[in-house]
Amino acid sequence: MAGQRILVIGGGAAGFFGAIACATANPRDRVTILEAGATVLSKVRSSGGGRCNVTHHCFDPALLVQHYPRGGKALRGVFSRFQPQDTIAWFEARGVKLKTEADGRVFPVSDDSETIIDCLVQEATALGIRLRTRAAVKEMVKVGNEFQVTVAQQPQPLVGDRVLLATGSSSQGYRLAAQLGHTIIPPVPSLFTFHIDDPLLQERSGLSVQPVEATLKLPQQPPLTQTGAILVTHWGFSGPVVLKLSAWGARALAVQNYRGTLVVNWLPHLSLPQIQGELAACRSHTPKRAIANHCPFPLPRRLWSYWTTSVGIPAEQTWAHLSKKQLLALAEALHRGTFAIAGKGAFKEEFVTCGGVALKEVDFKTMASRCCEGLFFAGEVLDIDGVTGGFNLQSAWTTGWIAGQGLAEGSTGTVSAGASTATLS
Repeated sequence: MAGQRILVIGGGAAGFFGAIACATANPRDRVTILEAGATVLSKVRSSGGGRCNVTHHCFDPALLVQHYPRGGKALRGVFSRFQPQDTIAWFEARGVKLKTEADGRVFPVSDDSETIIDCLVQEATALGIRLRTRAAVKEMVKVGNEFQVTVAQQPQPLVGDRVLLATGSSSQGYRLAAQLGHTIIPPVPSLFTFHIDDPLLQERSGLSVQPVEATLKLPQQPPLTQTGAILVTHWGFSGPVVLKLSAWGARALAVQNYRGTLVVNWLPHLSLPQIQGELAACRSHTPKRAIANHCPFPLPRRLWSYWTTSVGIPAEQTWAHLSKKQLLALAEALHRGTFAIAGKGAFKEEFVTCGGVALKEVDFKTMASRCCEGLFFAGEVLDIDGVTGGFNLQSAWTTGWIAGQGLAEGSTGTVSAGASTATLS
């Protein structure tokens, strides 16, 4: 008995994993991946600075969903079926050795994203999945029980019985989904750095402090606070704590045109009175030392000099001459240093978007559309996004895997949507 004609639009992580899961569940299905670009898996290639942050070592679905500013509730059920532990097992069963770093991020031992790409491409090839690059989809219509998909520079449309839309943050994907009856939550950037217009700070580019407590304040919004490492750059601030704030505050920041206030507690383990006490102790115990050259806290010397300069302490001033006003100002700066956010920057090539297909219009048991029979979704085309650390790739693997099971349902040899990871081995 012939299988179905499955068209997967999008050659990224979600598209590949969905295609592989479908072809594994029912080898009779004829699966084709259509990728608009010249190469596939481009975000996988750039993930983790080229090392590929495959997933995160968080194996409790209830905790895992807390890393998704949007989509966590919808993901709760699917993570009970395919979660980071399953992702790790899937790749390792195919000879990819993975490692977990101190912060919980999971990478291939090779520290090379090509290891992950090669694994996916080889698996797809072994399953007989057809891959077409430079195949941008211009239009998709439903005619009876079939989808007619018009591809650039091809005179005749492709015909599919079922379609997986896994186009990431592509505007084309949103347009196709909308044409088939779906609501699109307006996309805005997530996971970006903060531009701080402070030349004195920018001179300290390259400094990193771990941990700090950073709070984002925006008009008519409750403050958002995160803890983690912060990185001083030549344009302002980056690092995990800033990227987390940008993700949770993505929509509110867009409304404010990426203007707001960032408050950084550089010494979160100390209270303001404790910081004042340490400064007062230096005034008593090291009166002859220059303040700028003697930092009583575990902070980079260049950052300490930034704050002493910022509060008006001359480079040659000694601790004996530290006034009460200067002491209080320095303590305040260390406890709640305030910076005006003057815009955003892109997070290298790892651009993540908040927004996409409305989740209420998708059945997360199968990732099937509630608006158009035979249409399925996976990955970032959905209104789902996670913080940095492997969470966005994990949602791609999970929704792709669930969608692949859904695509294969109804064919001879189908694997049920609740099948274990071993089914894909």
